[in-house]
Amino acid sequence: MVWLTAAEALELLNVRPQTLYANVSRGKIRARPDDDDTRRSLYHRDDVLRMARRANGRRKVEIVSSEAMQYGDPVLASAISTAANGKLLYRGHDATKLADTASLEHTAALLWQCDAAEAAALWPACAHHALRPSGRRQAWSPLSVGTTRHTAEPPADGRTAAGDDGAQESALAAGLLVLARRSAVDAPSLGRPLSELRAEAATVLASLVDAMTGDGLRNEAASMPGSQVDAAASDGLGADAADALISHRLASSWRAGQHEDLIRRALVLMADHELNASTFATRVAISTGASLAAGVLAGFTTLTGPLHGGAAKEFAQLIAQAQAGNADDAVRAWLASGRPLPAFGHPLYSDGDPRAKALLRQLPKMQPYEALAVAAEQQAGELPNIDYALSMLTAHCGLPQEAPFVLFAVGRCVGWLAHALEQVQAGRLIRPRARYTGPADIINAGIY
Repeated sequence: MVWLTAAEALELLNVRPQTLYANVSRGKIRARPDDDDTRRSLYHRDDVLRMARRANGRRKVEIVSSEAMQYGDPVLASAISTAANGKLLYRGHDATKLADTASLEHTAALLWQCDAAEAAALWPACAHHALRPSGRRQAWSPLSVGTTRHTAEPPADGRTAAGDDGAQESALAAGLLVLARRSAVDAPSLGRPLSELRAEAATVLASLVDAMTGDGLRNEAASMPGSQVDAAASDGLGADAADALISHRLASSWRAGQHEDLIRRALVLMADHELNASTFATRVAISTGASLAAGVLAGFTTLTGPLHGGAAKEFAQLIAQAQAGNADDAVRAWLASGRPLPAFGHPLYSDGDPRAKALLRQLPKMQPYEALAVAAEQQAGELPNIDYALSMLTAHCGLPQEAPFVLFAVGRCVGWLAHALEQVQAGRLIRPRARYTGPADIINAGIY
């Protein structure tokens, strides 16, 4: 059940009705009229639960400590990014504004705290390939971001390019394989200079891009004796691939050069998102002294879950149901199944995901996306999140079905590596304690 009655909300919050109403008026708890009795209001469950968790002063210390591992409560101090007041900030800079002009490489330089000379050495393309939406080149800095809008042409229909049914599995398998191979041989991160680690981080990112675009396979095939691999088949991703921006490489790999600006924006918006599940997994791995590749592998595997980076695949099922019938029935049936509604809602953004808003502003209206957004808000009180926007971008640009996952993984790799570098500097093992809830002292009871 997504909406709660006043009695249910008050029981969870353990506050007076006036406090509940005050939180609604301040925008901290969403409310809507009860369809059965418009004189009454219903209150959004996630908002109520989040407010209830914040009332730490009335709970025992061990309960507070255990719930610190639940969604929405801080776990670690970090200077990399935060979601605050409806915005996503990268080291204090609005990520949606950075996405207007910055490349993923420039965003990495910001998050990894590289100076200009170091960034140019790590990514030669940064020196002369800072793309503006108009196609012009300019030097980039986080203090000079533009507001030029990309105008996209409408697609022939609202469908994503079909692609191969195993495409996402292939990109996923390639990413897992290259990171596992590096994890087996790369040096531990513990005790190494940051400059050396940043240089290695750039190669880890490059390895993942190579694998997920297929460049690694092409390069490996081309190096085989007697290989007949045609360089032109890579659509410009041949000998100078390392000198191309990642957005260009993805656009070329997908034969979608005209949509490179949209791909670039999406990568920047996905670069980091505070201490999400995959980022936390990366930091836990790095806290043991594991290599950067091993930390990224931990994050990458976590990203595959349907409640994280795999949400776009779930959303594709919802789209198919809407196309087979209508959006209202599709959302109603999905909610009735008890599963979380994919691609809608985010506990950190009560007024909607700013990343989704930024990307959707660049896209035309499409069906059944528009109808699904209306149905999700009416029936569940949820607004589109970044998974919705990545799916819609994929459909508009005619990208393969794997594109949302690839954009998520490649973009977020930058953030994983930023957190890995920060965790190395912290020099502490992340080792939470468990609050035991199992049987009593069964050994002394003579059972064993």
